Amino acid sequence: MATTWMKALHRSGGSIAASLDRTVDYAVNPDKTNDGELIDAYECDPFTAQSEFLFSKRLYEQKTGRDQGRHDVIAYHIRMSFKPGEVTAEQALELGRELGLRWTKGRHQFIVAAHTNTNNPHTHIVFNSVNLDCDGKYNDFKRSAIALRRVSDQICLEHGLSVIEKPGLSKGYNRNEYLGGGKAPSARDRLRDLIDASLREGKSFDGFLAAMKGLGCEIKRGRHLALKLPDGKKFIRCDSLGEDYIESALLERISSKRVVAPKQKTVAPVTSAAKPNLLIDIQAKMQQGKGEGYRHWATTFNLKEMSKTLIFLQENGIEDYGDLVEKSAAASSDFNERLTKIKAADKRLGEISELQKHIGNYSKHREVYAQYKASGWSEDFFETHRADLTLHKAAKKHFDGQGYGKNKKLPSMQSLKQEYAALLAEKKKLYSGYHELKEKSRALLTAKHNADRILGITPDSQNHDAGRDRRKDYSHGI
Repeated sequence: MATTWMKALHRSGGSIAASLDRTVDYAVNPDKTNDGELIDAYECDPFTAQSEFLFSKRLYEQKTGRDQGRHDVIAYHIRMSFKPGEVTAEQALELGRELGLRWTKGRHQFIVAAHTNTNNPHTHIVFNSVNLDCDGKYNDFKRSAIALRRVSDQICLEHGLSVIEKPGLSKGYNRNEYLGGGKAPSARDRLRDLIDASLREGKSFDGFLAAMKGLGCEIKRGRHLALKLPDGKKFIRCDSLGEDYIESALLERISSKRVVAPKQKTVAPVTSAAKPNLLIDIQAKMQQGKGEGYRHWATTFNLKEMSKTLIFLQENGIEDYGDLVEKSAAASSDFNERLTKIKAADKRLGEISELQKHIGNYSKHREVYAQYKASGWSEDFFETHRADLTLHKAAKKHFDGQGYGKNKKLPSMQSLKQEYAALLAEKKKLYSGYHELKEKSRALLTAKHNADRILGITPDSQNHDAGRDRRKDYSHGI
């Protein structure tokens, strides 16, 4: 018996990467996935899915020219939960992968992870909103939750599992669980944080309001000042945030007549705070219609990130641009090499799992097929044993597609198990130090991108300089 729901993942206040990281990191949490063994993926790597999703999103924007801003759906999150004792964690993972493939029709990247931290195994599926060709996005539709439940029920029936005959309406999901178990900040907490940040930057009340608009907030002036978060559903009156946030108190804080001690952060601290973020192309954003408040905020942000970039380079012993180019290229190469090997192992593991499933189905229903043949292909017999015969036919079709026949025998289940175990051990070994390689490559590439922006280096100028160096070397050769 499986219960299933799906939620769209929007940008939640911070960057797209941060919003995506929270969900993916929760899904692949090693404490809940048997140290990462109960994790699978389709057309991506589960431990670099965030970067791959973001890369495809950039390609989509370049191809289509579409940018929905804060309304953009980054990904979709599906949870599939089973009745206690009905499936193992490994079976839950396999069923989750099957649901992901059927629901996306193989057109979107996704990761799937089976969790064992509750008394009933359940899977989390996170799929990219952008398709594999990066020229379109998943189009959610009305009552899609009902359609998803039907697909889930069909999969359960095919595997002999029970389903809920009369499911009630979905009550949504637990936001704390969705973000990884910690207490999520409320809308009022997040609004207080934005107000505090804008007050530190603004020198007048109009400047403060401009800064809030620049951060994507909507403002309502009337008897009471009210603000709405970029992803908020309704306006929140400032006088409901506390005595330090009523309009008169805000004026006193701007003029330094009222001093408010900084509060504890309502969100979990970022572990890699010292690593730089990408600089913002302020000119491009202004051409998109951003206001002066945004320019002010982005200028301050870029100055801070420039400083973090220089500190990062000093801490890593990088003293010149050539050294940065060399180290970022080497880190990227090491990361890509490890990623290629993991993907190859992951692909083969998927092939083995699929083959094992079909061999099991073929053997299990061989006798029914023999009886069907002996009946002279009776239609009544087929209707009575439709499910068994359908699985037998699907297995035969898979074998034919893989070239198994007279000249190529099916491997034994024992040999497949041995190969699977060896590949799984190799994959686990490859994952050792994988996060460090990923973070090192990401940080160095971000630092190089920022250095290029600071120094005014563009891809065209780099190609020109490289060509000049080649001509120079060639003339020396003569």
